[in-house]
This record gives sequence, structure tokens and C-alpha cells, in this order.
Amino acid sequence: MNNLIIDAANNKILFKIISLDKSYTSDYPNSRENFDKFLIFLTNFLNKNNIEIKDLDNIFINQGPGKFSGIRISMSIVKAFSVTNKLNLYGFNSHHVVGYNYNNIIDLFNKGKLIKNLIKPLYSS
Repeated sequence: MNNLIIDAANNKILFKIISLDKSYTSDYPNSRENFDKFLIFLTNFLNKNNIEIKDLDNIFINQGPGKFSGIRISMSIVKAFSVTNKLNLYGFNSHHVVGYNYNNIIDLFNKGKLIKNLIKPLYSS
């Protein structure tokens, strides 16, 4: 099972793949310039790790609280991927990730604590 985690709500734009036996991570500064390149970064990350969108089973996205621009750009792209490729989409909150340990998200998913296709953005002030 290939899980893509995207977190652009905080200081970094982070992409992480967690599969049964492997994990890949890439991050970029969370800046206006990088929002314009978000899709390029994501595509390059998937290509570099030999993963196609159709190979993904689930996408998890940080829905906040966090930076407005990071949340909006990541949600827009992820929702498009989800709809066009019939992928499962789950939202998580910033407080679910402690010390950049994104394995917590997979644990919440496995326990049934994340709701499919329920995305409620939380923007910080």
C-alpha cells in the first residue's frame, strides 16, 4: 500500500511516501515562490521515487491549522488528483504530527480515526 502525505500548513512543504517496506521524504521552504512550483515539486518527487499517481492508495493532507496559502494550494492539487484518479483522500490536523513523525497519520488511519473525503481547512490567523 502506497500512502502519500502532504503537509504544507507549516514552515515546510513536505511530501512523504510511506509504503509497507519503504519511506521517502522531500521538503521545501514554505514560501510564495515555492507555491508556484508546488505541482512541479510533487511531480518530481513522485518521479524520483518511481511512483505514479495510479500507484497510490491513499493521500493524506494537513488541513491545518496553518498557513492559508500552503493549505489552499495543497488541497486544490490533491483534490484534483483524488477525483481524476479515484484515490482515497483523508485530512489530518497539525496536532496529529509531533516532531515530524508522520507515521502517526498512518496509525490514525489504521485505527479508523480519519474520515475519507472529509476535508475541513483550518487557517491560523
